[in-house]
Amino acid sequence: MKVLLVFLLLLNVSQHALAVLVEVNEGAESVLLPCQYSGFPPEEPTVMWTRSDLNPKTVHLLQEGGDDLRGQNQRYSGRTSVRSDALDSGDFSLTLRNPQLTDSGSYTCSISDGRQERRLRDIQLQVKDQQVEVKVEEGSESVILPCKTTPDLPEDTRVEWTRSDRELMMVHVYSNRSDHLNKQDGFYRERTKMNEDLLRTGDLSLTLKQPTQRDTGGYICTIYRDNDILRHKVVLQVKKPFPSWAKALLVPLVLLLVSGGLSFYFRQYFMSVMPSRVEVEEGVESVQLPFRTTENLPEDAKVVCWDSSNRTVYIYQNGSDQPDEQDQFYRDRVKMNEDLLRTGDLSLTLDQPTERDSGEYRCAVWNHGSIIRSKTVLLKVKGPGSNRDHQEQKQLH
Repeated sequence: MKVLLVFLLLLNVSQHALAVLVEVNEGAESVLLPCQYSGFPPEEPTVMWTRSDLNPKTVHLLQEGGDDLRGQNQRYSGRTSVRSDALDSGDFSLTLRNPQLTDSGSYTCSISDGRQERRLRDIQLQVKDQQVEVKVEEGSESVILPCKTTPDLPEDTRVEWTRSDRELMMVHVYSNRSDHLNKQDGFYRERTKMNEDLLRTGDLSLTLKQPTQRDTGGYICTIYRDNDILRHKVVLQVKKPFPSWAKALLVPLVLLLVSGGLSFYFRQYFMSVMPSRVEVEEGVESVQLPFRTTENLPEDAKVVCWDSSNRTVYIYQNGSDQPDEQDQFYRDRVKMNEDLLRTGDLSLTLDQPTERDSGEYRCAVWNHGSIIRSKTVLLKVKGPGSNRDHQEQKQLH
């Protein structure tokens, strides 16, 4: 009898030790920490999400009257939510928005009746600071979006490829040892494939045929392995090919440029494909990243700006900006002009620029799922001592 009790105790401890692993890249819009409850909820139930290494340890708390976030740890303020029908459905999964590196840790989902607490699920969240960037030229036969994990995966492993930079779009699904493309978005129909024997090799990379600029964006490879959820992010950039006729005319065009005779059409073309450059000194109040296009853009157009790390800098949709979808790094630091769709002036103002803001910024206008306008700006924020160093070097020479 004692042996049986010891065995049950060890079994209970081991079940808690085997936490579900969830991986996500920093910069993702959100991550879901799963927690399902199949029993009957107690009277006056309280659902708790906690992190024992924090003080206070409360990440999110739900009661019959709704969320109670008075004791919530401030680092999660405004970033957590559960389903509105959680107590009825038994789905206590937590949505954590804008996951950051400091969010990595062990989370516990539990339910209490005010007297006893029942531990339902342990989640080990790993927020990664790396993402894969893939560049390809439009007109190429295909491009590979890499996604690799440990070999010899279980036979019931499920793999989902989705778009991460817009509303949920299913790109490819693999489950039960075969492709399941009935939920695949029509835009990707007959354009995707995965490797054979992928469960044995762990190579879950996706081959995308005939890539175009409409394919540019972020992709998520989600792996459902046993109870673990692993996510890999790939950023694809499909570049516009340099036209053959432009190559043939490059020399005379350069001569025309020197003589000042280049036509307006060519000037506009090269301005659209060549990024603007903006330099500013650290310490200035703000800097403007120019983005001007045609007037009277569609009223239902969506404007999205992101940086070279694929963090969302700014989103404009449905007549207003969308700060909830903005990366925390840029919160309360960026703005666009009013009436921007009518004027076509989509220039972005960035407050208090620092050297960390240096890099490539891209703004795109989306309409009905396609990019209709885009512009890239290269920003260089010089440190406070850069000018002085430059002058000293000149004096030395």
